[in-house]
Amino acid sequence: MASIASKRVVWSGGAVLALALAAVLVWQALGWQGGGSNRQLWAARADEAGAELEQSFWDGKRGMFNNASPCILQACTDPFNYWWLAHAADALLDRYERTKDDGVRERIGELFAGIQNRNAGVWTNGYYDDMEWMALAWLRAYELLGDDKYRDAALELWTDIRDGWNEEMGGGIAWRKEQLDYKNTPANAPAVILAARLHRNFGSQDDLEWALKIYDWQKRTLVDPESGLVWDGINRTGDGSIDKDWKFTYGQGVFIGAAMELYAVTGEEKYRDDANKTADYVLGTMASPATGLLPNEGDGDGGLFKGVLVRYLTEWTVREPERGGQYGSLILTNAASLWDYGRTGDEARFGTSWAQPPETVVQLSSQLSGVMLIEQAAKLERLGFK
Repeated sequence: MASIASKRVVWSGGAVLALALAAVLVWQALGWQGGGSNRQLWAARADEAGAELEQSFWDGKRGMFNNASPCILQACTDPFNYWWLAHAADALLDRYERTKDDGVRERIGELFAGIQNRNAGVWTNGYYDDMEWMALAWLRAYELLGDDKYRDAALELWTDIRDGWNEEMGGGIAWRKEQLDYKNTPANAPAVILAARLHRNFGSQDDLEWALKIYDWQKRTLVDPESGLVWDGINRTGDGSIDKDWKFTYGQGVFIGAAMELYAVTGEEKYRDDANKTADYVLGTMASPATGLLPNEGDGDGGLFKGVLVRYLTEWTVREPERGGQYGSLILTNAASLWDYGRTGDEARFGTSWAQPPETVVQLSSQLSGVMLIEQAAKLERLGFK
């Protein structure tokens, strides 16, 4: 595919920033100035949410976050929720990017060491989607903190992830190493994001080719061309069928992120169109028509799904000049509901519903989604959304 890629225009980080700034100017012209005396409201709330995550979930002895709060004995640490902890790293990186707090920087390093120690001194595991999330987190840590250990972890993981590609079901990366013929969105769309960001950071044409190849398979196989709905997977049961009834916010978010990254790299409008089509599906079908709230997708892994969506939908919001205002409004509507109705009293503890308080025991997955939502609201606040 080198000949194809050689015809593409590779955008620098400065070009992406210019696009984002242009989008902000368009929003302001359209009346999305926002803020006023409340310009720091969401930043203060993000500080509260981050402090609650630290106080209620952090285990300094292990250098990791507990699975729940409160938790009892072994339930604090088992099972080892590797992919939750990747998102915990991203949540800390959100906070560091916003505050530049040295204490948060230190905590990121402690979490890095804690996860590696818990994973027997290596980064790889048996699930390709898990490893993609970890690689994305540490690549971002490298971008923000500049420490080579984060880069090395991301590259170690990427080397292993590429081995997950095979020609079963026409291509794609497998979900896990013990089931190589089952392909799904969670193992492929984040791989596109990762490959594109590696290309952006290090300039490898091979990484760009991987991003384009994986995206092509994802779109051909697991995206409804009519609605933009992203299906979850294919061949889970061994009969070649697509899980079209598994409609998760997570899948929409990672596909938006994948399209966004390739639009930034290539400048090709088809990727922008793809991102907008799926984002419009979320806005028109997944969000409640009465309240604008995203659905409750349950506890466990499901507690993290909305957090994944809001991260990538927010990133797309700040780059999309025409539709960004509507997407930003969706994020802020959900954040306002979570803060007003979805906390435990005055404590920033978050459950699976963003419209009602959580149960006594709060899982790390839902807490992270809430923390990420509030951080995304703070990001939009900084850019002038209201």
